[in-house]
Amino acid sequence: MVPIKLKGRTISRGCAEGEVLLSRDPISFLGSVDPKTGIVVEEKHSLAGKSIKGKILVFPHGKGSTVGSYVMYQLKKNGAAPAAIINLETEPIVAVGAIISEIPLVDMLEKNPYELLKDGNIVLVNGSEGYIELIKPEGSKAEK
Repeated sequence: MVPIKLKGRTISRGCAEGEVLLSRDPISFLGSVDPKTGIVVEEKHSLAGKSIKGKILVFPHGKGSTVGSYVMYQLKKNGAAPAAIINLETEPIVAVGAIISEIPLVDMLEKNPYELLKDGNIVLVNGSEGYIELIKPEGSKAEK
């Protein structure tokens, strides 16, 4: 299989490869994610009870308080942050959080990521060059 590559806009530089965790719900890092564990604690969120730790976190945009940027920084310091983030369109809270936490972040892809990505896909996020690459559509669980 030839990897699928989509260009986007660099928000936070760096590269990370990992398993996709996808949500169609916006995320407020303040109050929605436990900064010690990386588990989504917002009861009605589509990712409730799931860990974002080490994942390629895909969500449309952030929401909520400016303190969310510092919660992202806490997640990174606690080893519970996502490996990288893909947004439809990043707003300032998530942008600042990703930059200060050195979490690669790309948004505004040339194709809607929800049409391409699914939970478990293996994706490379290259925030330095502004693209994502779908490495393995089946995800790590499909290996046999």
